[in-house]
Amino acid sequence: MTEEICMIEKEAITACTFKREMKSKQHPELLSQIKDATILGNSHHSKVSIIFQDDDGIKRVDTTIWAAGTKFICLKGGVWVPINRLIEIKL
Repeated sequence: MTEEICMIEKEAITACTFKREMKSKQHPELLSQIKDATILGNSHHSKVSIIFQDDDGIKRVDTTIWAAGTKFICLKGGVWVPINRLIEIKL
């Protein structure tokens, strides 16, 4: 990853757009990271670092993942991020 990562607050994700094709490569263990982060969020209310790409570039947010579906993750506060835009989740 050579592009600079912009740190944002969870509430700012609602202003992000996800219309363009993502150019960054996803971590090979991303689905496992999502599962582990969801368990941490539900059982320990632990925050994780989520690195994702919106239409403007790569972003990072430190928050709790409450739920994961097949296409989206749900963050604390009811904010949704498409899984196909996630790059990595750092526990």
